Amino acid sequence: MKITKTKKRWGILMLLLAVLISIAIYPLKPQDPIHYYERESGQIKTEKVAGEKWLVWLYYNPVGEATLWALVKRKLVSSIYGKMMDRPSSAKKIQPFIEEFDVDMSIAQEQKFQSFNDFFTRKLKENARPIDTVFNTVVSPADGKILAYANINNSDFIIKGFRFDVSSFLENPDLGQKYQDGTLLIIRLAPVDYHRFHFPVSGDLSPGKKIDGDYYSVNPLALRKMVNIFFLNKREYTIISNPLFGDVIMAEVGATMVGSIIQTYTGNDVKKGEEKGYFKFGGSTIVLLFENNKIQIDEDLLNNTAKGYETTVKMGERIGEKK
Repeated sequence: MKITKTKKRWGILMLLLAVLISIAIYPLKPQDPIHYYERESGQIKTEKVAGEKWLVWLYYNPVGEATLWALVKRKLVSSIYGKMMDRPSSAKKIQPFIEEFDVDMSIAQEQKFQSFNDFFTRKLKENARPIDTVFNTVVSPADGKILAYANINNSDFIIKGFRFDVSSFLENPDLGQKYQDGTLLIIRLAPVDYHRFHFPVSGDLSPGKKIDGDYYSVNPLALRKMVNIFFLNKREYTIISNPLFGDVIMAEVGATMVGSIIQTYTGNDVKKGEEKGYFKFGGSTIVLLFENNKIQIDEDLLNNTAKGYETTVKMGERIGEKK
């Protein structure tokens, strides 16, 4: 009798295992490609996503979603992977990555790296990213793809009917009230991008605030499924007080496999274009918040966002001016 029961239990377990495996390897429904505007040419391009199959499995397969919830979103996994990218052995990944994603190394200060993270956090040559120095302009804080919303209260965020909740993002109701009808800019850094970030305006800097959270991907493939990722992920922010633009909030958002957010600035008197810090391995995001009627975002960025497209920007290039 005991043997029969044991066999039945093993049979059930094997059946469940077979079901899980079949679900895990079941062909995934193809996702719509990520299209964006290349600002320089004005053309629509298709993004080549690093680890695309892995992302789709995590966010669109039941077993993948369970793995994401139980393991991948957690700090431990990203920390371990980040440490792996610090090891000398990770340097062997650099050249294949450069070739696959056509990374322009001619603008990098160094050409030899001790680890993948050493390459990933590389500095650029002094004139590789000219800073728009006109006193009444705001510049992009990073290389990446931007979404721009002139008024948060009147704008759908990525998905129709969804509003960006400033209070939840900052975990501060007072600031949420202050910026509820303000301007929102989101710059997404893909793994192939330059991963140092810089100040978009000059001014006096407040002490930074860190908010603990998870490590979901910020790629559009993930955001289509979980638009509230920005309110779940680890993030930290500071306020730049500027006589023209008022109090500008600059926030850095972590993501899957981002080893760390490193702040490199010193003091509290900062200049536009000056380095603020860098992300270790992984895709990441910069969020900028302006008070109502403080900035006029460039029309091409607003128009492209309204059509559902991100626009490429380079660190230091103009993205708006004093309203």
